[in-house]
Amino acid sequence: MNYLVAVLPDRIQAEAAYLALEEQGINSTILGKGYKTADEFGLIDPKEQSKKQAQLMATWLIPFGFFAGFTFSLITGLDTFAWAGEVGNHIVGGLLGAASGAMGGVFVGGGVGLVVGSGDALPYRNRLDAGKYLVAVQGSETLTRQATRILRQFDPENIQGYADTSSV
Repeated sequence: MNYLVAVLPDRIQAEAAYLALEEQGINSTILGKGYKTADEFGLIDPKEQSKKQAQLMATWLIPFGFFAGFTFSLITGLDTFAWAGEVGNHIVGGLLGAASGAMGGVFVGGGVGLVVGSGDALPYRNRLDAGKYLVAVQGSETLTRQATRILRQFDPENIQGYADTSSV
């Protein structure tokens, strides 16, 4: 399945593009104020996805880190924290390992994306927030090529095609 997304500056142009596509038998969707939202359309929020991935990674990295830190302290027999005693040293080692696991969950799991942002969904969301409209077409490569020719007549700010490779 292929996707085509065109960014249009106002509602009038978005509706005109939608009608021109409809005249050619091409189904499309308008996103923007008064139409579908990014969430309703399925345009993922990269910050939400990053948060979910970081939490998923942390669920197994934190316990693994605790076990690894505890085991490392046990094997090496280091007396790094004299005030904690022998067992306390191993527990502190485990807690330091758990903290390292939490950091790994954030960095490897995509928590950095919470700050940096990623993917094409964020620029589209920003354009919707700025009052622009998106016209999206979903279909075969031939259909999206035909839709591209039609949409170019409306001088979109941006037009981008995507191929869904998840089913390959």
